[in-house]
Amino acid sequence: MAASIVFDGVSKRFGPLTAADNVSFKVEGGSFFSILGPSGCGKTTLLRMVAGFDTPDSGKIYIDGQDLSQLPPNQRPVNTVFQNYALFPHLSVRDNIAFGLKIAKKDPFFIDKEVDKMLSLIQMEAHADKFPSQLSGGQKQRASIARALVNRPKVLLLDEPISALDLKLRQKLLLELDLIHDEVGITFLYITHDQTEAMAVSDEIAVLHQGKIEQVGRPCELYESPKSSFVAAFIGDTNFLDGRVSKTAAKEYSQLHIEEFPEVLCYNDKKLSPGELVHLSVRPEKIRISLEKPPEHDLQNCLQGTVEDVVYKGDHTKYWVKIGGHRIAVTQQHSRFLLDTKPIKWKDEVWIRWHADDGYILERYDALDEKLVEAPSEKVGEIEEEEGDEEG
Repeated sequence: MAASIVFDGVSKRFGPLTAADNVSFKVEGGSFFSILGPSGCGKTTLLRMVAGFDTPDSGKIYIDGQDLSQLPPNQRPVNTVFQNYALFPHLSVRDNIAFGLKIAKKDPFFIDKEVDKMLSLIQMEAHADKFPSQLSGGQKQRASIARALVNRPKVLLLDEPISALDLKLRQKLLLELDLIHDEVGITFLYITHDQTEAMAVSDEIAVLHQGKIEQVGRPCELYESPKSSFVAAFIGDTNFLDGRVSKTAAKEYSQLHIEEFPEVLCYNDKKLSPGELVHLSVRPEKIRISLEKPPEHDLQNCLQGTVEDVVYKGDHTKYWVKIGGHRIAVTQQHSRFLLDTKPIKWKDEVWIRWHADDGYILERYDALDEKLVEAPSEKVGEIEEEEGDEEG
């Protein structure tokens, strides 16, 4: 039976810094669970407290109902995979993987059998006798994962395990990591600042900001129904518009007044009344763009503006459209052969539209980190492609 993890009111301070602030959530047994947040938000501190390297100032952490506070690190049913691999340079891949079993004084026949299983799992049978200096970055990390799994822990802790690798290798190893999780079936607790990684492999994600949990949920829930402006900005890209409810329309929709912007219609799931402040989030891919004015629709917001910037990205194009005092980001997927259509260019007058259901009302923006909101969120949590090891 796979082990669950429960954080119950966990807090941790380092001098004036609060790394974890009354954190509570549950990781279901057997799940691939990610803690996601920007650098310095406290996510690695949470992992270190599960591993026993740090001790909570208050609160409890449980694995399968067992309080970990009295257990030293070497007696906890967890193993950790680090970003820097932490392999013994003087040992071969086989001996690195076997190290924990040898320390536990297991039978040599059993050790050989288990190591062979791990080598097969990570597809490195041909590299078993190589030393870490002879391996690529991806191979080193796979060996590190096998060494952590061979002792059959209840929980595998992964502290940004692929962030040191180049882009293509990260993508490849992330897929392999997901397949390994499906094969072994134990609980994975994965730490990352890259929302693309977390969204790709996680059953659930906890979004952490300044030591506090902003939201816990499935990737689709965080993206489609963010509970805060921070989550909306950090998970993917979005447009934010501040205004007030001007009037309530039929079918629980409201008209919103936004300075230097046409009035827009939005589904009012927060039940706000006329005059109340709103903070509207609209994802760029929810917006359509065209050179011709589209047919009118009762629940469709249709606005005219000027293209200020165009960025072609192969499978899609990103546009920034100036409307009044606002720049609206729009993403157009290339589902048809692009060269057969009239291109939308810089300075073109265009129409953009989105359904009222696709705008999402959040709490009014006040104290949120301005750098995060103002910067295009595709740059937040995104790791630029860099030179690195190639799989060899």
